Amino acid sequence: MFEQLGLIGCGLMGGSFALALKRAGLVKRVVGYSKSPSTTSQARQLGVIDVEAPSALLAVAGADIVLLAVPVSATEATFKSIKHLITPQTLVMDVGSTKRDVVDAARRALREQVGSFVPAHPITGKEVSGVEHADPDLYIGKHVILTPIERTMPRQIQQATEVWTALGCNVVQMTPESHDAAFAAVSHLPHLIAFAMMQSLLTQPNGAEYLRLAGPGFRDFTRIAASDPHMWRDILVANREELLTQTQHFRRALEHLEQLIDRQDGDALEDLIAQASDARADWRMVSFKPQK
Repeated sequence: MFEQLGLIGCGLMGGSFALALKRAGLVKRVVGYSKSPSTTSQARQLGVIDVEAPSALLAVAGADIVLLAVPVSATEATFKSIKHLITPQTLVMDVGSTKRDVVDAARRALREQVGSFVPAHPITGKEVSGVEHADPDLYIGKHVILTPIERTMPRQIQQATEVWTALGCNVVQMTPESHDAAFAAVSHLPHLIAFAMMQSLLTQPNGAEYLRLAGPGFRDFTRIAASDPHMWRDILVANREELLTQTQHFRRALEHLEQLIDRQDGDALEDLIAQASDARADWRMVSFKPQK
């Protein structure tokens, strides 16, 4: 059991982590800080945190486990503000959706304390944000990707693995580079396409009328377009190199389909659709059921 969680960022992800940690009996006290004082106050009123901290540094004071649940663009500044209280005994983690930029920020800001940091990415979330949506079940049955670096201390890696496992997660380790390449393809590009789909309608004179006629297929396809704009702005910019590689793959696939449609090559078009249909039918997102 940890004595104190220092929670920096009391929103959906951080709040859910605090609630899950409390429910599992893994922490005695949660001290939280958010950039917005009203968010920190609401987190305390909801029982997400026990004590409001006026700064990130004071949230970390006395903590043996620290979670950064802030936009990836705020990572380096946050590390700089807390580094003086990070010790070799502290477990520090984040929940960012990109990892190379987070690791680089940690190296620059934490310096000799970087060994205490275990980069983490829980593969979960909601289209809504805010501490009022914090859910202790958010992490159950989900994958958590850890991307430790050469200086990450084995003790902290073990602790991080045990914490996420205790919350009902399946823990996977990858390099930061492999993580960002994979999630550019299966997460960041799909979000970008959903945003583009909505923009393509918004910029058409009859777009509003078309939207009124949209059915379940369009709803399901564009669901992730309702995601948090600030968070996704940061993610898309942070992982731009890998993302732009994936947009080129997508562009070539789309252009090929366009050419077949233009040529009215129904047989070739059907073959490609069948390949996609079969691959989607055969794909099974690996589910994980935690042991009781």
